[in-house]
Amino acid sequence: MSMDTIQDLFEHGLEDIYHAEHQLLDALEDLESNTEREEIAQAFSEHREETQDQIDRLEEVFDMFGEPPEKEECEGIEGLIEEYEEFESMDPSQEVMDYHNMAAAEKTEHYEIAAYGNLIPLADQLGMDEAADLLEENLREEQDALDELKELTEEFEMDAIPAE
Repeated sequence: MSMDTIQDLFEHGLEDIYHAEHQLLDALEDLESNTEREEIAQAFSEHREETQDQIDRLEEVFDMFGEPPEKEECEGIEGLIEEYEEFESMDPSQEVMDYHNMAAAEKTEHYEIAAYGNLIPLADQLGMDEAADLLEENLREEQDALDELKELTEEFEMDAIPAE
């Protein structure tokens, strides 16, 4: 595939985030099951449901092109998942794991926010107002999820983890 046009760039970015959202759907299930604190696990569960809605919206955007949804391997998310799995293999205490789960989720939210933030002006440039609106809805949900994670991180009882 050549990358010479705004549409090429848009389709590539769409395929990338479509793959990322699918990967994160599974990752959120892992985060939820690997988290002991109920309020954190609940946040992962709720965002997993939102992620499925985001995938559905992305599929609507693909439909606007008259193309079936396709995935382009998202190496950024793959790297974050690999980093998470490596940390998990170190057998951290549950308190450390709970905190790390929030930090890992925050990293992915930043990635998704950047991805949607870059796709929206491309959709606008292509005159795809409805696609831009769907992507904007996904972006707002990602920003809200990040805000919720930040709040949970601030409320986390750091005293439960030894300083040294």
